[in-house]
Amino acid sequence: MKKIFALTLVLLVGISLLGLAEGKIGIVLDVGGRGDLSFNDMGFNGADRAATDFGLEVTEVQSASAADYLPNFRNLARTGDYDLILGIGFLLGDALGTVAAEYPEQKFAIIDVDWIVGPNIMNYVFRENEMSALIGALAGMAAADSGFAATGIVLGIPIPVLYHFEAGFRFGQDWGLTRYTELTGNAAEVAMLYTYTGTFDDIALGKAASEAMLAQGAVGIYNVAGPLGTGDHEAVVEFHDNAGTVYGPPFYFGVDANQDWFGQGFHALASGMKRVDQAVYAAVEAVVTDTFVAGVTSLGLAEGGVGISDRDLLIEFIEFGVGAGAVEDTQSARNYIIANWTANRASVAQWIWTAVAELEAGILDGSIVVPTANNDAEIEAVRGLYPLN
Repeated sequence: MKKIFALTLVLLVGISLLGLAEGKIGIVLDVGGRGDLSFNDMGFNGADRAATDFGLEVTEVQSASAADYLPNFRNLARTGDYDLILGIGFLLGDALGTVAAEYPEQKFAIIDVDWIVGPNIMNYVFRENEMSALIGALAGMAAADSGFAATGIVLGIPIPVLYHFEAGFRFGQDWGLTRYTELTGNAAEVAMLYTYTGTFDDIALGKAASEAMLAQGAVGIYNVAGPLGTGDHEAVVEFHDNAGTVYGPPFYFGVDANQDWFGQGFHALASGMKRVDQAVYAAVEAVVTDTFVAGVTSLGLAEGGVGISDRDLLIEFIEFGVGAGAVEDTQSARNYIIANWTANRASVAQWIWTAVAELEAGILDGSIVVPTANNDAEIEAVRGLYPLN
């Protein structure tokens, strides 16, 4: 009897998946698009996996400017062909909200937006402040221990999502410097250099901002501007080339995806990971399994929605580099990156990594609460609490 039931279940699942072969998912992109090796590519990774697993067709609509957001959503929604329409990014919120109200029978999901809600919208947001606190603590302690004067963080457009990153980094650096003094008995005075570039696509501007911070003694650059990370990393690489150094500071700190593989594993110490891919996959899966429920889902360390990179994640995300043509599709190339990354990580004292793990454990058990900021007034308040200058 059990065998008959199991066979029936398999057949039903098979029929269900076959029926979904006609399913369609629409994705509207902001001006970033594919190829950023960060936020957008994480979203596509989730959508591509879901399409493969559930037999779906994915339609991508690229926006050339903000003026395209509204018509792009409308053009998808008016067809009535899509099981789900996704907006990947904060900047798309208003447009998606308008079209969701116009097409109440159409299911929508959006990443990084919690202020546009409705009975047909699934919202996924992240507690970026939590993983940024880990990067801030790591950067602050590494700077204090190696005699660097500052940390550096290059951000994109000044919007609430990026305020989460800044607030967490400030708190983390302050926590790290306090812990450094407790553990070593030495005073720790490390400034925080930061700039909002006002862009997510001007790589040269990101590089210039990073160069200015490195010239002021930054131990590393934390990329909070997606594609600008390419320029940030270039600045770090050139600094090392000019100094004739291979491992150790200054470092590059990646964002959203695990970017530790950048530059064949040289100079990228850690990444603050934001699992946009998992959120996108979950939204598609909810539609496929008929478990779609409107509302806001917040993902932090406890839910595995954010975190700090490790070796296992490096191995997984090297495939981003392979797919982008930046890494040879050979095991020797993969091993080379892992070896370089391992040597670079070893340049930071083990007690610093232990302290970062301590901070992570405190956030997870609730004994440490990382501040965040959702508007100009709140980020100014956080800056007042942790000036770091």
